[in-house]
Amino acid sequence: MVTVLVPGPLRGEVGGAARLTVAAAGTLRDVLDELAGEWPRLARRLRDERGEVRRHVNVYVDGEDCRHLGGLDAPVPPGAEVQVLPSVAGG
Repeated sequence: MVTVLVPGPLRGEVGGAARLTVAAAGTLRDVLDELAGEWPRLARRLRDERGEVRRHVNVYVDGEDCRHLGGLDAPVPPGAEVQVLPSVAGG
């Protein structure tokens, strides 16, 4: 099992849950694919029409930026924690 931490701004897409548990492990792509099947509204906020992680979304696997671990091919072992953080802009 993998735990996905959902930040406040995205919790409306998953019925208010702060944590989601998915059976998928292997790669970040596998985890996001399972999320898409269960919570398609969340998936649209995380990935673009090509299936890539949106530029303004940061995803961490056990505290490491997925972009430094291989992007969607980043390994996600069983028991891992995936944290999703949308960028916040302001002025």
